[in-house]
Amino acid sequence: MRSLLEKSNRLLEQPIGLAPRLLLVAATVCLLGAYLFPLWNLTMFAPQYQDGLRLDIYSYKFEAGNDGQDIKEINVLNHYIGMRDLEPEDFTEFKWIPFVVGIMGLLFLRAAVFGHMAHVLDVLMLYIWFGLFSLWSFGYKMYRYGHDLDPKAAMNVEPFMPPLFGGKQLANFEVFSYPQGGSYALGLAAVFLALAFFLGWRATRKTAA
Repeated sequence: MRSLLEKSNRLLEQPIGLAPRLLLVAATVCLLGAYLFPLWNLTMFAPQYQDGLRLDIYSYKFEAGNDGQDIKEINVLNHYIGMRDLEPEDFTEFKWIPFVVGIMGLLFLRAAVFGHMAHVLDVLMLYIWFGLFSLWSFGYKMYRYGHDLDPKAAMNVEPFMPPLFGGKQLANFEVFSYPQGGSYALGLAAVFLALAFFLGWRATRKTAA
């Protein structure tokens, strides 16, 4: 056991090569996608909305289709079935996600500059935790919106879970939910981080051999 711990410590203390450093820089660039592109999209179709009601969710804001009018229509429908209005102020994620993404970018660059396996492992684990927590937070928010219904609403519906991925029939609406460019960019950053760790680990194994 002691020998294994010593080997692990030696591995984490090893510097990384050029390729992992470049991958860390590439992962940092990918994080910009969280600011430039929407993370998720919700689109609702119904007979009276043939073109659909579209809502793009960025890391820091909503952006509705039809020059912002779609969010008004969605909130009217939400009020009809007892759901709360979708208000940016209710989404604390819009405050902390951009901040955390920025901090992650600085940590990626720090790992690229100082370049030890311990730094790469640290940012990889932190990024995985950040991704999982963000998905849980988004899912829980959607769950609360679909379950905290006003019993005095004009139309009573059973509590429901809006789709997180794919399509779902809700009353006379078809609702579709899919990741967008920002999420793909964040996913690509995770791939680059994993590759950086793998290449660094493989290089240290060869050196040790």
